[in-house]
Formats: sequence, structure tokens, C-alpha cells
Amino acid sequence: MPTTSPRVSDIVDGLTALTGTDVGPTRISGADPITPSPHRIGDASAAAIAAFGAQISALGDSSGVSVSVSDAVDQLRAAYLTTINGQSTGSVAEDPTALRNNDFYRTADGWTFLITTFPHQRDAVCSVLNCPPTKERIAQAALAWDCVALEEAVVAAGGVAAAARTAEQWAASPVGIDVARRPVIDLERIDDSDPESLTAPREWPPLNGVRVVDMTHVIAGPVSTELLAAFGADVVHVTRPDLVDPHPMPALTGGGKRNAYCDIRDPDQLAELTDLIADADVFVNAYRGLQRHGLDAEHLAQRRPGIIVVEYHCWGSDGPWGDRGGFDQLACSATGFSLEEGRGGPPTLPPTHLLNDYLAAYLGATGIVAALRRRQSEGGSWRVRVRLARVCTWVQSLGASSAAPDTDWGTRSIDLTTVDGPFGRIDEPVIPIIFDGMPTPRPLPARPLGTSPLAW
Repeated sequence: MPTTSPRVSDIVDGLTALTGTDVGPTRISGADPITPSPHRIGDASAAAIAAFGAQISALGDSSGVSVSVSDAVDQLRAAYLTTINGQSTGSVAEDPTALRNNDFYRTADGWTFLITTFPHQRDAVCSVLNCPPTKERIAQAALAWDCVALEEAVVAAGGVAAAARTAEQWAASPVGIDVARRPVIDLERIDDSDPESLTAPREWPPLNGVRVVDMTHVIAGPVSTELLAAFGADVVHVTRPDLVDPHPMPALTGGGKRNAYCDIRDPDQLAELTDLIADADVFVNAYRGLQRHGLDAEHLAQRRPGIIVVEYHCWGSDGPWGDRGGFDQLACSATGFSLEEGRGGPPTLPPTHLLNDYLAAYLGATGIVAALRRRQSEGGSWRVRVRLARVCTWVQSLGASSAAPDTDWGTRSIDLTTVDGPFGRIDEPVIPIIFDGMPTPRPLPARPLGTSPLAW
């Protein structure tokens, strides 16, 4: 990791520069080290949150924003601070072992992170290793493999995995080289269109009237659109009925959205979704192969000039690993982040367990609001791309934290708020941004999947 450490305010300025916009002042209180992580995960989270807040502030009626690094660290572990009717989110999952088996597994020459969250991912791992889906048997079988060979075999079987590489190994690989040349917020104008004023300029919350179609899952994409909903956007979340997220996810990330089923393999349902997007301002997606269905940015910009298309991908949809799926932990494993967290021992995840999911959510939301602002002033259709692996290397580029491994940490800093809705009582972290002269919206109630029509 670099030894130079830019100030958090400079990190915010760097993110804002990537969007090509101007914003008001941002104030950051506190600084790393807060956790035992050797990375500046608190500073990185505070910068991403402040960058989003600054874009919202510039669009609305606030002159500046303030963010606490301690609260920002807690945002990275929001899923673990949230309770549903008094129960931890992990305890109410349909299959507690689905997440419990996700881990680094020792191989003959290193480590590989394996994911078994969804049935097809579990089946891929167990078919390659020829073992039942228990942690002990998976660990025993993995010892016979080399780490990269196991990664490639699981991917070939239709699953997801990532060998624990060093940062140097990642940087020298074709995919590492490709990811390194992309900005952490990749915002580009992809076509021309007339400027479009927002429905409620200078009002609060400032995204009233903005229509968003959310075709994402798990955490990063859904949290980005949950933020948009909290600030006034009309969000319809779309999910395939036979490929739903674990039960706690909609409760955790669905605040303020309507939830509709849609299977784009069915031509009639695809036509409905395409019509829905044609009347939207923003389309957020996190799936591979959408170009086969005419849902890529270029086709949508022709159908709906002025559309903002947002793509979440672990490795980059147009790079060497564009056909691979991936999650937060796999990006940490592949980029060297996890070996650095292990400080010379086995690879580990950061103390917050999650990293890219929440960072990517705020970075993507920053790009979305910036694109709305630029569409308003200069027109155009826009694409925002966020790659989880690039989020990892961006955090690594911020320099090392001076935290010691035994740094005392764990007490929650961020305030919790209670939201009552169809899932019952959800106690969750507040949005950790203070706006000058304007209230910070509270999280909104979530609705179960498939309970709304595929319509505005």
C-alpha cells in the first residue's frame, strides 16, 4: 500500500472531480485509525458518503454537509447493526448455512474464497469439490486444490470464487490492469439529448419526481437506490421470481421502493420492463448479459434519450472477467486487500466484514446525482459504472492506516432509527449526513418482493 495519505477533504475533492461537477463545502470530523484495519476504511467511507451528500446538497437547498468518520465506519457494517423485530438479520435467513459457509478456504498453495449463498453457487462449489455443503467437508476437499485452479473450476461450473492474491499479483494480471485504468466513479456521456429540468428544483428532498428502475440485488445496488428513494425518488425494484435474494435483504435495502416481479426471459414481461424504463430517468442494474435483451446502455439511450444507466459489476462487464459474477468478499480476496488485512497471516475480511457493498452504493449514488445534474445543465444520456474490485484498489491507494491489530473497536457510534412497515419493526442506522439548514431524511419502510405491479 502507498505510504502517502491524502486528507479526507482531498479524497472528497478527487471523487467530485470524477463527476465533472461543482459542490459546496464538506466537513469531516474524526479520522482513521478507528478500527484495527491496516486500510483507511473509515476515511474512505466518510469521503464516499460526503461526496454523495455534497451532490444532493448542490441539487437541493442546502449549502454544505458534515460527516463523521466514526459514523461512516458503522455504515460499512449497517447490515450487522440492523435488527428485524428485535432479531439480527442473520438469524432470520431462510438457510443460515448459506452465508455461514462463505469463507476463505485453505488450498494446497494458498487460499480461495468460496461463496454458496444461492443454490446454484452452492451446487457449483460442491460439484467441483465432490462434497456435501458443510463447512468441514468443503474445507477438507479444498486442500487438494491449488487456489487459482479451484477458482477457475468453480467459475467454469457456474459459481463464483476468488483466489487470495497479493496486491502485486493482482496489479500484474490482465483483469487487474484493466480495472486499474478505470476511475472508481466511471461517469461518461454516451449519447446526445436535450437538457431536462428536474420536476421539483431547489425543493427538499430534491429528487422528487425522479423515476428509477432498480434491477439489482443483495446490497450495493439496492442500497444506492434506497438512498435515492430516501431523497424523494420514485423507485421500482425488479426481481426475477425464481432468483430472489435471501429474506433479510429486501428488509435491509428496500426502504421506500415498490417491488415487482419480472422475468426478462419471457418476451411479454421484457416488453413491460422496457416500457417501464422508457418512462424512467435512471436504470440501475447489476446483472450480466442484459445486452442480449436490449437492456444495455446504448440500446436504452436510443429508446429513451436522456436515460442514466448505472452498472454495478465486481470486475467490469467489458473487461477480461466480464463474464464472471462476483461479490464484495471476492473483490477483497482477488485484489490483495484481504492478505493485507491478514498482516502476514491468513487472509481476512475487514473488521466491518463488508466493504465494497456500502462504499460502492454511495459512490454509485454520487455518480447518479451528478449525472442528473449534468443532464439538467447540458443534456445527454449518461452511464455510471462502479466496479467492486476498483473500489478495493481505490481504498488501497489512500495509504495505510496506523491502526494496531489490537485497536479497541466495536462500540457503535451511529444512531439507530426505528422504521415500522410490512416487515414489522426495523431498527437501522440513520443516513450519516448532516445538511446545513435542511433535515436529513429518515429511512423509509420496505415492502416485500413481488408485492407491486410492474408499473409507475
